[in-house]
Amino acid sequence: MSGRQIPVEPLTQAAFAPFGTVIDKAAVAPRPMNAGRARRFHDLAQVAVVGADGQVVIGFVEAEPYTLPLRLSLVERHPLGAQAFIPLNAAPFLVVVCPDEGGRPGRPRAFLTAPGQGVCYHIGTWHGVLTPLDRPQDFWVIDRGGPGVNLEEHPFDEPWIIAHG
Repeated sequence: MSGRQIPVEPLTQAAFAPFGTVIDKAAVAPRPMNAGRARRFHDLAQVAVVGADGQVVIGFVEAEPYTLPLRLSLVERHPLGAQAFIPLNAAPFLVVVCPDEGGRPGRPRAFLTAPGQGVCYHIGTWHGVLTPLDRPQDFWVIDRGGPGVNLEEHPFDEPWIIAHG
């Protein structure tokens, strides 16, 4: 594998911890609610926001599919709020993140979610675009709304190639 190729890893909380939280109901014990007719998997992730004018907002995304190998030429980050993506079905999707290296993205890492997992990126985490694989996929997105510039993009001079591990 060349220096510009990134393998796809399984998404685990330990591997993803520097970038955010894995949203996975298997990580917590459910508690009963509604007189025992429902189970709540509480506190799976926290969506932090910066500034008194910001608020947490919920949106819906219909995402077109990608295929591997994937040419990664751009990443983005959100300096004013965390951002969570929760799939509406059990299909896995690709999660691409980069460590911050002095205000610029470092070497990317690519993760494949397990069925039903979502992610919540920490404030300021460099990440790729929403990347379902092989077929369209719908997601709930929870992030920051309000005044201020909450999007910073970074194009790579040379694309990274993300391939099956």
